[in-house]
Amino acid sequence: MLIGPSGRIFVARRVDTPGAWQMPQGGIDAGETPRDAALRELKEETGSDKARIVAESRDWHRYDLPPGLAGKVWKGRYRGQAQKWFALRFTGRDDAFDLAAHNQEFDAWRWATPAEVLDGIVPFKRPVYEAVLEEFAALLG
Repeated sequence: MLIGPSGRIFVARRVDTPGAWQMPQGGIDAGETPRDAALRELKEETGSDKARIVAESRDWHRYDLPPGLAGKVWKGRYRGQAQKWFALRFTGRDDAFDLAAHNQEFDAWRWATPAEVLDGIVPFKRPVYEAVLEEFAALLG
């Protein structure tokens, strides 16, 4: 969760899922810690590394893909994800973002309130987002 100076949260619109907005996230590479993966994924997906980690989720959060997606995404190798979440404070300016800096997953971004974050996420990820927003709520004020 990338938190901007106004306490709003960075979300980006997925290229492959029209209308779906989400926070940056991704997998952990071999030999990488969850913390290192969070920083790498942030840089890959937003084009910016202008952030510092301010909190880590107590638990791992899990979701399963809906049956219609389970055999299609991730080449059918996975049914869902287990995620360790980090809250990061953005230390740059908005012009630091470049969504096309790596393999482009997003085509637009914005700062959002927690309610807007929940409104934009695909339904099967919503329980994870609700838990993460609740856990990091004190950091948004």
